[in-house]
Amino acid sequence: MTIALEIQLEELRRELANADPTERCQIEAELEIAQAELAVAIAEQEGTINAAPPF
Repeated sequence: MTIALEIQLEELRRELANADPTERCQIEAELEIAQAELAVAIAEQEGTINAAPPF
């Protein structure tokens, strides 16, 4: 899963570099979400967080 997220991050960074101002805000938001998802996936793999619901 992390490889797919890393690929997605790289694609978003490339898009951001070539984006016009109207697309920039949306791409930045997508990039931020993908970075957060990658951080969670890495934390789950390392065992630093438990993503299971508390109930």
